[in-house]
Amino acid sequence: MFSLTLRDFEETRARIAPHIKHTPLLTSRQLSEATGYDARLKAELFQRVGSYKIRGPLNKFATMPEEQKRRGVVCSSAGNHAQGVALAARIHGIRAVVCMAANATPSKIAATRDYGAEVVLHGTIWDEANEKAKELVRDEGLTYVHPFDDEQLIAGQGTVGLEIVQDWAEVDAVVVPIGGGGLISGVSMAVKSFNPAIRVIGVESSDGPAMQASLKAGAVTTIECNTVIDGLRVRRVGDLNFSVAQRFVDEIVTLPDAEIFESMIWIMERCKLVVEAAAAAPVAALMRGLVQLPKGAKVVAVLSGGNLNLDQLRGLRWN
Repeated sequence: MFSLTLRDFEETRARIAPHIKHTPLLTSRQLSEATGYDARLKAELFQRVGSYKIRGPLNKFATMPEEQKRRGVVCSSAGNHAQGVALAARIHGIRAVVCMAANATPSKIAATRDYGAEVVLHGTIWDEANEKAKELVRDEGLTYVHPFDDEQLIAGQGTVGLEIVQDWAEVDAVVVPIGGGGLISGVSMAVKSFNPAIRVIGVESSDGPAMQASLKAGAVTTIECNTVIDGLRVRRVGDLNFSVAQRFVDEIVTLPDAEIFESMIWIMERCKLVVEAAAAAPVAALMRGLVQLPKGAKVVAVLSGGNLNLDQLRGLRWN
């Protein structure tokens, strides 16, 4: 059974430390007053590539056998994973190929290329781009870098949780967005290994609650996913991520896309922080009373990234 200790996370953090930022834990008077908690924001929007997604690939590449490094790596993503893999590969001197759908946002394609990756455009949805990535694994011997269902990635993403408990040892609860489950599986193990009493609450869109559905079913379940929020849009969570969530995540709450977008705008207006929609999900859950804790509880909302798709915001702002 896959499990990591506090020492494992400390070693991972030391391994990737030269290449990442220890992102700040920001106090938020506005969120504290709105919720009745002592609320702080883990600001991964200030991380390199604009999200936590560089942490996992940095750890994976640092521990990758030299023979695999020589062959290169491939992933499929139109978002933060693509940029995280691209920059981490450049840091480690590894060839990186990123497969994206041909209709991916041009700015994301350009950013991924700017970080040093070769971009292959294929198909019109992620699944078709992913098939192309698997084809390159077969044809060119590249190593596939999964966006969330990978032990080294989970360890790297979990350093977010390690930093939280290092900066605020008294924390009572950590609220984390869930897409495929890579972030919450790492964070939950890290904070629970520091103090098992810390509650870990996941937040999903009710328009695509893949982890909640799987936990209710007792097995990984493929769902119909209708959320438009990139970082939360997953039809099936990872097997490793599911097994960790079963053991270390205390609760999962859900709310509609519209309420998450409202909180994203609230964060911009009140906290003066530009966050992507997935990152706003924990704040949305806190603001709407979905997280039930004693008054005055010390709570961290993980703002997972700041790579906002402005075109999507323009389309949804006034709905």
